[in-house]
Amino acid sequence: MSRAAFYRMRARGLAPKCLKLPNGQIRVRRSDLNAWLEHCEVPAC
Repeated sequence: MSRAAFYRMRARGLAPKCLKLPNGQIRVRRSDLNAWLEHCEVPAC
């Protein structure tokens, strides 16, 4: 996923929960990322 796509999803509230560090960088906890990925999964036919 591109950085721009991630930021668009984040702006729309569709990205996993993010943490903003004091230096301005953004991080995602692995547990939040895994939960978000499981939520996005669609069963294959």
